[in-house]
Amino acid sequence: MSLTLPTPIAAYFVADKDDGEAVARCFTDRAVVKDEGHLHVGRAAIATWKTAASVKYNYTSEPAAMVFEGDQTIVTARLVGDFPGSPVDLRYFFVLDGDRIAALEIIP
Repeated sequence: MSLTLPTPIAAYFVADKDDGEAVARCFTDRAVVKDEGHLHVGRAAIATWKTAASVKYNYTSEPAAMVFEGDQTIVTARLVGDFPGSPVDLRYFFVLDGDRIAALEIIP
Protein backbone atom coordinates (compact mmCIF):
# COMPACT_ATOMS: atom_id res chain seq x y z
CA MET A 1 0.00 0.00 0.00
CA SER A 2 1.31 3.43 -0.90
CA LEU A 3 0.34 6.35 1.33
CA THR A 4 0.57 10.04 0.62
CA LEU A 5 2.06 11.23 3.90
CA PRO A 6 2.38 14.87 4.91
CA THR A 7 5.78 16.13 3.74
CA PRO A 8 7.51 16.26 7.18
CA ILE A 9 6.32 12.74 8.00
CA ALA A 10 7.39 11.38 4.63
CA ALA A 11 10.79 13.01 5.20
CA TYR A 12 11.01 11.29 8.61
CA PHE A 13 10.47 7.81 7.15
CA VAL A 14 13.07 8.49 4.42
CA ALA A 15 15.56 9.82 7.00
CA ASP A 16 14.88 6.80 9.25
CA LYS A 17 16.75 4.73 6.65
CA ASP A 18 19.75 7.05 6.97
CA ASP A 19 21.19 8.22 10.29
CA GLY A 20 20.46 10.13 13.49
CA GLU A 21 21.42 13.51 12.06
CA ALA A 22 19.10 13.05 9.08
CA VAL A 23 16.22 12.14 11.40
CA ALA A 24 16.94 15.08 13.73
CA ARG A 25 16.69 17.53 10.82
CA CYS A 26 13.02 16.53 10.42
CA PHE A 27 12.22 18.03 13.84
CA THR A 28 11.87 21.51 15.30
CA ASP A 29 14.67 22.75 17.57
CA ARG A 30 12.68 21.92 20.74
CA ALA A 31 10.89 18.83 19.50
CA VAL A 32 10.11 15.94 21.83
CA VAL A 33 10.25 12.23 21.00
CA LYS A 34 8.85 9.62 23.36
CA ASP A 35 9.89 6.04 22.60
CA GLU A 36 10.14 2.97 24.82
CA GLY A 37 9.16 5.10 27.83
CA HIS A 38 12.00 7.62 27.37
CA LEU A 39 11.76 11.29 26.42
CA HIS A 40 14.27 12.82 24.01
CA VAL A 41 14.10 16.62 23.87
CA GLY A 42 15.76 18.72 21.17
CA ARG A 43 17.51 17.83 17.95
CA ALA A 44 20.77 16.69 19.59
CA ALA A 45 18.92 14.24 21.87
CA ILE A 46 16.80 13.02 18.95
CA ALA A 47 19.94 12.38 16.86
CA THR A 48 21.48 10.44 19.76
CA TRP A 49 18.27 8.39 20.20
CA LYS A 50 18.09 7.44 16.53
CA THR A 51 21.81 6.66 16.31
CA ALA A 52 21.58 4.36 19.35
CA ALA A 53 18.55 2.56 17.90
CA SER A 54 20.37 2.06 14.60
CA VAL A 55 23.43 0.62 16.31
CA LYS A 56 21.32 -1.72 18.43
CA TYR A 57 19.04 -3.07 15.68
CA ASN A 58 18.79 -3.34 11.91
CA TYR A 59 15.25 -2.78 10.69
CA THR A 60 13.06 -1.42 7.95
CA SER A 61 9.77 0.39 8.44
CA GLU A 62 6.94 0.63 5.97
CA PRO A 63 4.02 3.01 6.65
CA ALA A 64 0.75 1.13 6.10
CA ALA A 65 -2.05 3.36 7.40
CA MET A 66 -2.69 6.94 8.43
CA VAL A 67 -5.45 8.74 10.34
CA PHE A 68 -5.88 12.26 11.67
CA GLU A 69 -7.04 12.88 15.26
CA GLY A 70 -7.11 16.49 16.41
CA ASP A 71 -3.64 17.94 15.93
CA GLN A 72 -2.07 14.48 15.55
CA THR A 73 -1.29 12.47 12.46
CA ILE A 74 -1.14 8.80 13.42
CA VAL A 75 0.80 6.51 11.13
CA THR A 76 0.88 2.75 11.58
CA ALA A 77 4.03 1.18 10.19
CA ARG A 78 5.30 -2.39 9.98
CA LEU A 79 8.84 -2.82 11.34
CA VAL A 80 10.84 -5.85 10.32
CA GLY A 81 14.33 -6.46 11.65
CA ASP A 82 16.67 -8.24 14.01
CA PHE A 83 14.92 -7.17 17.22
CA PRO A 84 12.87 -9.33 19.61
CA GLY A 85 9.27 -9.72 18.44
CA SER A 86 9.94 -8.82 14.80
CA PRO A 87 7.87 -8.06 12.82
CA VAL A 88 5.77 -5.56 14.74
CA ASP A 89 3.27 -2.85 13.87
CA LEU A 90 4.03 0.44 15.61
CA ARG A 91 1.91 3.57 15.82
CA TYR A 92 3.64 6.91 15.33
CA PHE A 93 1.78 9.89 16.80
CA PHE A 94 3.11 12.98 15.02
CA VAL A 95 2.40 16.62 15.86
CA LEU A 96 3.56 18.96 13.11
CA ASP A 97 4.71 22.56 13.28
CA GLY A 98 4.86 23.91 9.73
CA ASP A 99 7.35 21.86 7.74
CA ARG A 100 8.86 20.13 10.79
CA ILE A 101 7.82 17.62 13.45
CA ALA A 102 7.21 19.15 16.89
CA ALA A 103 6.42 15.91 18.74
CA LEU A 104 6.48 12.19 18.12
CA GLU A 105 5.37 9.31 20.32
CA ILE A 106 5.96 5.74 19.18
CA ILE A 107 3.92 2.92 20.72
CA PRO A 108 2.99 -0.67 19.81
